[in-house]
Order: sequence, then C-alpha cells, then structure tokens
Amino acid sequence: MTDAELLELVSAAFRAAEPVPDAVSAAARTALGRRVPGAVRARLVSDDDLRPAPALRGPAPRLLTFDGGGRTVEVELTPTGQVYEIAGRLLPRTAAQVRVRHTDGEIAGQVGPGGRFVVDGVPPGLVSLLFRLPDGASVVTGWVRL
Repeated sequence: MTDAELLELVSAAFRAAEPVPDAVSAAARTALGRRVPGAVRARLVSDDDLRPAPALRGPAPRLLTFDGGGRTVEVELTPTGQVYEIAGRLLPRTAAQVRVRHTDGEIAGQVGPGGRFVVDGVPPGLVSLLFRLPDGASVVTGWVRL
C-alpha cells in the first residue's frame, strides 16, 4: 500500500466517522474567496485587549497595531451600542480606500491624505481591514474578533 492510498483510507474513515459540518466548509470557502492576491499582509503586533484594563466608566476603546511591508495601521475599536466604530491611522500617511471586511460583507470608507479614517456601523464578529493605495498596492490586516 502506498502512502497516498493509506492517506485516502484514513481520510475516508474520518469523513465517515465525523464529517465536516456544512457551516465549517462554507466558512472555509468564504475565507479563501476573501484572499487578496499580491496584498501585503500587516500582522497584529499589539492588542491592548490582551492586557488588563483599569476600571473605567463605560466601555473603553480597544487599541490594535498592525505592521507589515513598511506600513503600520493603528486602529481604535469603540463599541457604540450593538455595532462598532473603527477609527485609525495608516502610516506612512497617504490617502487610500479602506474596506472593513466582516463575516456578513464589507463596509467601504476613505483614508484622508493625513492617513486617518473612520468607519461606523461595523457588526461584532471577525473583521479585517483592506487598504487600496493610490499606487495600486494593497495592504490587508489579519482577522480580529470584535
């Protein structure tokens, strides 16, 4: 028996004993469909949600920093009722288009020439930011949960 044949037998056994739920397969197809070929990936380098917060009145904004390809994205996530406001800064400063990608779709916004942006009405769940720069390049952040 070859390794490929053995692997197929093991795979068939797992499919029969515990099939992958349809929702998991659908989520995987959606994730693959949201890839941006050629985009620079900015990875999460700082998340103040992972540090204990001091006692404050009301919900405090969550601060994130992404870095990659010579670009930095600083983000402030603020809950506003049932949704979030995402405000941030793209460094080095440049105008761009921003799309907040979430599990139910996308919300478009603009980055001003100073590198600042605000996008309102973002639903809770997984989100990623996609920046389309004037030179045609793209920067995409990793996914984070709101």
